[in-house]
Amino acid sequence: MLFTSKLDNSNSFPHPLSPEKEQEFIKKFKESGDLSARDTLIKYNLRLVAYIAKKYTNYPDQDELISVGTYGLIKAITSFQPEKNTQLATYASKCIENEILMAMRSYKKRQGNISIYETIGMDKDGNEMMLIDLLSVDEESVYSRMECELMRDSIKKIIVKYLNEREQNIINYRFGLKGSVIMTQQEVADILKISRSYVSRIEKTALTKLKCAIRKENLQI
Repeated sequence: MLFTSKLDNSNSFPHPLSPEKEQEFIKKFKESGDLSARDTLIKYNLRLVAYIAKKYTNYPDQDELISVGTYGLIKAITSFQPEKNTQLATYASKCIENEILMAMRSYKKRQGNISIYETIGMDKDGNEMMLIDLLSVDEESVYSRMECELMRDSIKKIIVKYLNEREQNIINYRFGLKGSVIMTQQEVADILKISRSYVSRIEKTALTKLKCAIRKENLQI
């Protein structure tokens, strides 16, 4: 979302248009399909998105909620019918809330997925090991470099065996497993030309598969 990516917090969102100006841009968009008019309506209603998203404090990523809400706003502006004598803000609020509620339901379903910080076993010295320890190896750790490389090779084989191509790409990019630097979800999203939230969902699914695979293969850490 080009608008939300440039704004740091809800105080940065522009104030709404005057009723007269809003009607002017609605008319331009509805009558001639003027996309610049539509984009203006989106930009000046982002404060409404931020206000609604702020109510859902139990969601871990407010930026994602604002993106989801902005999608609802775009749908609202596109489908808005001014002849029905409903205010745009009233109609848009329902669309924004619906999109956010769907995201919330999806989040609750995903909560059963594996966390990269969950303990998956013990090392040879009896210390707890987390999945993050396997995927993102610190060469300055207590393990020797050779041991680290052997461990990474084992993980790579499991990744190829149990994950599909897109899952492999995301895990490799996210944890620098192909000699590249560790990337953020947004950087991976830009490379694969998909949304950051989609990268997050695929990553969580892939990590769940990896946890099961590591246990199934009885990987010796």
